[in-house]
Amino acid sequence: MSKQFASAGDMAEKEISFTEIGRDLWAFTAEGDPNSGVIIGDDSVMIIEAQATPRLAEKVIEKVRSVTDKPITHLVLTHYHAVRVLGASAYDAQTIIMSEKARSMVAERGKEDWASEFERFPRLFQGHESIPGLTWPSTTFNDRMTVYLGKRRVDLMFLGRAHTAGDIVAYVPDANVMFTGDIVEYHSACYCGDGHFGDWPGTLEQIRKFDLDAIAPGRGDALVGSDMVNAALDSTADFVRSTYEPVAKVAKRGGSLKEAWDACRAACDPKFKDYAIYEHCLPFNVARAYDEALDIDTPRIWTAERDAKMWADLQG
Repeated sequence: MSKQFASAGDMAEKEISFTEIGRDLWAFTAEGDPNSGVIIGDDSVMIIEAQATPRLAEKVIEKVRSVTDKPITHLVLTHYHAVRVLGASAYDAQTIIMSEKARSMVAERGKEDWASEFERFPRLFQGHESIPGLTWPSTTFNDRMTVYLGKRRVDLMFLGRAHTAGDIVAYVPDANVMFTGDIVEYHSACYCGDGHFGDWPGTLEQIRKFDLDAIAPGRGDALVGSDMVNAALDSTADFVRSTYEPVAKVAKRGGSLKEAWDACRAACDPKFKDYAIYEHCLPFNVARAYDEALDIDTPRIWTAERDAKMWADLQG
């Protein structure tokens, strides 16, 4: 068991990669830290995921400016988590897009999520003083909307619950490339603390139906080519199932959260312990799987206080 809570002790800087995954489509990745995406249209740029702070967002902007001087006009946020959205002000984008469900989750639990994530991952919140407040979209949708960057089309879609109840993807048809947010990860643990285990594998299969040429996942390396795409879809589904099934068995027989933790580790450690943020995610994943197995459909709100109690319980 990690001696420090979540990623409180992870202060090592990560190496940034900026990979072209299709014509004028880029993945900003950083060794398992949150990824961002860049879509360059005829006359403007769309960013996928804002990063945790304006300081981190500036690193994305620096990479964008290395390949184009077109203005950043659109910012798409695939879900509400603080590490994805609180850097939004740096882009000065005129249009910020979320799903309607994601916006409702900002209203319901955005403040609590910010406080909780700040304690979990202090390195990502260096420079937090420059965050002006919660990030609110200027545009929302339910199932699907299309944005045109000149002639370049970007389809924004809700394909099903997964990492959260409001996850969306961004699909660029002319390149057959998708930006999936945290629905898909690559050699990185899935954070399932606000997830929907029962729905997640089906949402992955909806993505698979596109037969994509490339994916920019939520964390981990860019996925170029059908072999990498399908391997990531398979490994993400395996992670979700391998987490939920042993925990559900314990929960349904009335076992404790600590027993569920032990059962999950026995199933997952041999396969996933070398994945990025594995130790960080595991306690939250076990707690959410335990709740879902007991038919708690809406994830409970994480607060700094709830984090601390859960961690104390798992420490015994």
